[in-house]
Amino acid sequence: MQFLKQLVIILVLAGLGWGGYTVYLEQFANGATAPERGGSRGGGDRKVGVEVASAEKARLTRSVEAVGTTRARQSVEIVPLADGTIVELLITAGKDVEKGEIVARLDDDIERANLESAEGILLQKEQAAARAEKLRETQTLSLAALESLHAEEIVARAVVDKARRQLEDRTIRAPFAGVLGLSSIDVGARVESGDVLATLDDLSEVEVEFQLPETLYASVKPGQVVSARTAAFPGRSFEGRIVAIDSRVDRNSRSFATRALLPNPDRALPSGMFVLMSITLDDYEAITVPDAAIVAEGSRNFVYRIADGKAEKTMVTLGLRQPGSVEIAEGLSPGDLVAVTGLQRLRNGAEVQVSGTRPERKETTDEGEPGKEGQS
Repeated sequence: MQFLKQLVIILVLAGLGWGGYTVYLEQFANGATAPERGGSRGGGDRKVGVEVASAEKARLTRSVEAVGTTRARQSVEIVPLADGTIVELLITAGKDVEKGEIVARLDDDIERANLESAEGILLQKEQAAARAEKLRETQTLSLAALESLHAEEIVARAVVDKARRQLEDRTIRAPFAGVLGLSSIDVGARVESGDVLATLDDLSEVEVEFQLPETLYASVKPGQVVSARTAAFPGRSFEGRIVAIDSRVDRNSRSFATRALLPNPDRALPSGMFVLMSITLDDYEAITVPDAAIVAEGSRNFVYRIADGKAEKTMVTLGLRQPGSVEIAEGLSPGDLVAVTGLQRLRNGAEVQVSGTRPERKETTDEGEPGKEGQS
């Protein structure tokens, strides 16, 4: 009897425990699912709170980045055309010189003497030819003799021209306007023809050559705007344009050479500097929304368009991505409102309570991600 009594008590307690647990589960389930049923099926008065943003038209710039090295538009090594001793050196690093300006002189005593000697011989030949002309008029000199004297005069004049050129070669001039580089030659040094005295760079404009992938070959054209940045001048951008595109694509790297010209009026950019180039491929107007509004499901993208107090799940086609926003190529019209918060609780047709509006973007133009085109 004692055993049966204990068994009955245990069964009663177990039944009471199971009943209480079942009631608890029902209450918990009802409490957790009530907001969802009320928001999505209209079974209650509770709505999903969201913030919204407006789909706006903005000016977008599709660009790509590349690296290159500056090169002077014209660059030469200043060398003497003859052997000799430096008697005057006017080379100062960083000095601006004009075309034809003297930068160095070699000793020229011998060349001056040679020129004077040649000029004397020429004068003698000219006088002899003049006397022969008068004798020819009186038929006292043969035509052959006169022609021989004229030939000697021509030879003498050529010798003078040669001597004058040799004298001019002793003076070294700038072949074009530019900036002089460093020199390791001093006055009194003996130099030979071809020895480098200094460099001369025309830095009024600099060229930058860089490589672009072959996929952009149809998008890049002469005249397109480029922007160059360098670590030497933080915060400064050098604007220019593309001037040449190679007619071949490298079969190994699958890229092609492109050349841009950057105005450099203050000579800030030297030759040989590493620069980061940004090439503007396209400039157009498009519809944009905050990137927080995009819901990705597999390969498809959606937004929740808010209209008449309800959320409408709308498939969209994406274009160019920017920091904080994305282009909508298809699916929305300017002025459409889209949800940017509360997306996890939203369903198609759910009633919403707009709790705030994201401020409009003030910027209407921006660059795309480096090296990326529009995404769809």
